[in-house]
Amino acid sequence: MAQVQFITHYTDKYSYLDSVVIALEGGCRWIQLRMKDASIEEIESMALNVYTLCRAYKATFIIDDHVELVRRVHADGVHLGKTDMPVADARRLLGKKYLIGGTANTFEDVRMHYEAGADYIGCGPFRYTTTKKNLSPILGLEGYERIVRQMQEADIHLPIVAIGGITVEDIPKIIQTGVSGIALSGTVLRADNPVSEMRRVINQMK
Repeated sequence: MAQVQFITHYTDKYSYLDSVVIALEGGCRWIQLRMKDASIEEIESMALNVYTLCRAYKATFIIDDHVELVRRVHADGVHLGKTDMPVADARRLLGKKYLIGGTANTFEDVRMHYEAGADYIGCGPFRYTTTKKNLSPILGLEGYERIVRQMQEADIHLPIVAIGGITVEDIPKIIQTGVSGIALSGTVLRADNPVSEMRRVINQMK
């Protein structure tokens, strides 16, 4: 699984599709299309464009929330937030062919997703972030260390991806906690040269 995941976002400067191109050109090979306030029609239309780009770059394409769109837009899987469809229900609908990620803030969340058949966990937030509403309690480095330790004690082996306000400078310390990878968005798009910033992120993970 890719160590670096990019979550789409739009700004005054960049559209959702711009953000995908930036991430791919910067070397990221895992794109999650998240369009929280868009209609299902807008998401489906955008997703077909993102699919084409991801195939061209041989990148994994994950759609946020919308299990019903996964097959229609040729996505590789779906990421489910804490208020979305339960992972177990999505697994029954999609079968084993597709990737399913679940959002977690506590070890109990992780265990629930693990038992339901999730392929990976998006765990956060690391710190406060403006790209997500209704934030769960902030984890910080200590939170990741605690969750990773609890997983080891429970013999749960599942990739944990840290997310939430992560910058390039945070990466070495976050990886030392034992997580499998990171997901980010804003820190790349706010950079003067976002493609170079994406490359910096990728290089930090090598």
